[in-house]
This record gives sequence, structure tokens and C-alpha cells, in this order.
Amino acid sequence: MRIAGRVALFVGLTLLTQVGGFVWLLARGRFWLFGVLYVAVWGLVQVAAPLAGRVALPCAEGVLRMQSVAYCVLLRNFVAPELAEVAQTAAEGVAKAHPGTLTLALDGGFPFLDGFPLIPHLSHDDGEKLDFAFYYAMDGAYQPGRTASPIGYFAFETLDAPDPCPPTWLTMRWNMGFFRPFLRPLDLEPERTTALIRAVLADTRVSKVFVEPSLAARLGLANDRLRFQGCRAARHDDHIHIQL
Repeated sequence: MRIAGRVALFVGLTLLTQVGGFVWLLARGRFWLFGVLYVAVWGLVQVAAPLAGRVALPCAEGVLRMQSVAYCVLLRNFVAPELAEVAQTAAEGVAKAHPGTLTLALDGGFPFLDGFPLIPHLSHDDGEKLDFAFYYAMDGAYQPGRTASPIGYFAFETLDAPDPCPPTWLTMRWNMGFFRPFLRPLDLEPERTTALIRAVLADTRVSKVFVEPSLAARLGLANDRLRFQGCRAARHDDHIHIQL
């Protein structure tokens, strides 16, 4: 059982952070040493990732930043340089049109190796995909840097809309009902959210944007590159997915 536990921990840390399992092996099961080594390896990754064709999105500064420092700690904020430029340009465009706006990124990708899965996503394995959080308001007032969900995901906006998919067990279209008590009482801010989607669609480097069809219709958005992600993938009425 001890061996099975160690293997499970190694696999879990690897899937969660890409390098965590390797650091765990170096620490030989000593938690205090794991913490020290992880910080050291984390710093090395920031230097090595650009050599492998990935750059880190900002953690806490600028008009574009990660929704939580947890994404940075877990090394899930890496994308191809071209995608970083797309995201930064879009965020700056929204901030110019709506001064004081902060654009929050969610999962991007890991720093190394195309094809390495970023659980629970079906893609996000090559640095060419990135999720954005929606913008939110309270009583009609925009709330900079705040999201309805503490992690940016699972605050679904169109649960009452007709489901475009037939019932099936083989799907990731979970409604995550157990997560509802953790959501903050914030409303989707449509003006900025629409502006961001239009900004990324205006960039010819973007090949696809995933938004739930019912939400896209509500926002008055239509474009050949604005797609439905399919019935096997997770819902996309809680975040915006873009890819090169």
C-alpha cells in the first residue's frame, strides 16, 4: 500500500504541475524538502520554458493577469509567445475601451512538451490554447479582478437554456451543482465580455473561440470562428476558450 500511495502521489503531482512528480522523487518523500525543491525548480522553469517555446503569462500585474496566483504556482500559465501576444493585445484593447478593466486568464498550458495533458482539459497540450474568465458586475457596477467562481470556472450562465446535446453518460458537460454554494453573488458584465470576444476574433492569428451557443446568442455574437465546443467537452458558458 505504501508503494501504491507513492506512485499515486507521483502521478497526481505530475498531472497537476507537470514537474511536481519529478520534484517529489528528488525529495524522497520528505515534505519539507519537497517544498524547498519545488520553489527552486519553479524558478528554473521560468528561465527554461522560453527556450522550449513557452512563456508565462503575468501572475499579478498589468491589464492581463492570471485569475489566481494558484495557476502560476501550479505552472499552468504558459502559452506560446504568439498566443501571449494575442492575449495581451486583446486585454489592452478592452482596457482602452473601458479604462480600469482587468482581463483575467485561467488555464493556459504547462511549460514543456507538446501533447502533455492539462487535466481536466481535452486540449491545452501544446501552448496554443488559453481560457479567459468572464468579467463580472455587482448591482450594475463592474468589479475589477473579481470572478463569480473562486477559481474562475463553473459559474455557468445558461443552465436554464435548452441543452444542445442529447443525454449521454459519455460527456464532460457537467453542471457542477455541488459547486454552486461556493459562487459569489456577481453578474456577468456583458459589455466587457463581448468586447473581449470581439477583440480575439478580430485577431487573424486566432483560429477558434469556444463559447456556449446560447450565451453567444445572448451577447449578440456571431462569427465563423466562434464555435460550439461539442457535446463531449466541458460547458463553455463559464469561460472563453481561444486557440491559435
